[in-house]
Amino acid sequence: MTDSFPRPRGLARRSLLSTSAAMAAGAVAGCALPGQAQSGLKTPFEITPTTVPIAGTDLSFPVRRIYCIGRNYAAHAREMGSDPTREPPFFFQKPTDAIQNVAPGTVADHPYPTLTKNYHYEIELVAALHKGGRDVPVEQALDLVYGYAIGLDMTRRDLQRAMGNEKKPWEIGKSFDHAAPIGPIHPVSRLGHPKQGAIWLKVNGETRQSADLSMMIWSVAEQISNLSKAFELRPGDIIYSGTPENVGPVVKGDVLEGHIDGLPHLNLRIV
Repeated sequence: MTDSFPRPRGLARRSLLSTSAAMAAGAVAGCALPGQAQSGLKTPFEITPTTVPIAGTDLSFPVRRIYCIGRNYAAHAREMGSDPTREPPFFFQKPTDAIQNVAPGTVADHPYPTLTKNYHYEIELVAALHKGGRDVPVEQALDLVYGYAIGLDMTRRDLQRAMGNEKKPWEIGKSFDHAAPIGPIHPVSRLGHPKQGAIWLKVNGETRQSADLSMMIWSVAEQISNLSKAFELRPGDIIYSGTPENVGPVVKGDVLEGHIDGLPHLNLRIV
C-alpha cells in the first residue's frame, strides 16, 4: 500500500559525491507518479479541482476518481435481471466533476438532465480513501478509508438500458453533470466503519428504498480489495458502494430525502 501523501522529493545537491549518485538523482527526477502535477507546469487555462467538505473541519477532501459498484444488494440485483448468487462484483466510474455537494440541513436544487425521460435515484454509502495500493488484502482494506458520506448515484435509466440492449458501453446513463450528489465526508476517527444500520430514501415523503447496510453482497473492504486488483487505488478515490432495491423514477418538482444511520440526511429537489 502507498502512503497517504507522497513524500517530498529531495532537491538535487549542488555537488554530487559520485557519478552513480548523480545518475540516481537524475533517475528520480525523471520519474513522475500518476496524477502528480509537475512543479511549474504551465497550462493555457485553469481547472477548478473537485472537493467534498469534511464534516466538523474547515478542510476539503480532494476527489481523484469516482468508482461505483453495480448490483451490490441481492434484491436490487434481481430487480435489474441478475443472479446475485453467481455474479462477481463489477465496477464503473463517473467523472470527478459529476460531484454535487449538498450541505446538511438544506434542500439542494438538482437539475433534471437532458436526453432522458426515465431518471432514477439510487441511495448509497460512499467510502473516501486517503491511502492507496494494489492487490490490497481484505483484512487491510479498511485502513485505506478516511471517512464516509451519504450519496446518490443518479441514473438516466432509459439511456443505460438502451446502450445495454445494443451491447454498447452505458456510460451515458451514469456519467453526466451532477450525477453524483454527496453529503460531507465524516472521518472514520469519529464515525467508525459503518457495517450495519438503516439506509433509506423517500420521494415526496413516501419511502421508496429501505434496507440495511449489512445486506450488501460485497462489503466495503471486499470492494476495495477487488478494485485494487484492477486499478492502483490512490488517495482521493471515492467508492459508491451500491444501492438497495426499489430504484425508480423522479420528475421535476420531486423532493428526495436520503438517510444512512450515523450520517446527516441528503435532500434534493428536482428542478
